[in-house]
Amino acid sequence: MKPIDFPGRTTMVAESQDEYQTLPAYQDKVQTISLWRFSWKERLRILFGSGLWIRQMNFGTSLQPLLPQIGTPFTAKETE
Repeated sequence: MKPIDFPGRTTMVAESQDEYQTLPAYQDKVQTISLWRFSWKERLRILFGSGLWIRQMNFGTSLQPLLPQIGTPFTAKETE
């Protein structure tokens, strides 16, 4: 998977941090939203039963909620 840019992006997280991959994202006071694209190999693996693992780096602090989803998380109001 790789993060991809999208209309409505408001920031580029870790853009100047060589140790991290830059993350195009929408951010407001409540949430950060990013868009990821699967490679064809990854799509085939999922199709044939592989699960999606999620690694959240929390560095010993509280775990924050995650909401993986298919389809846009934006409401019409957020995209205006």
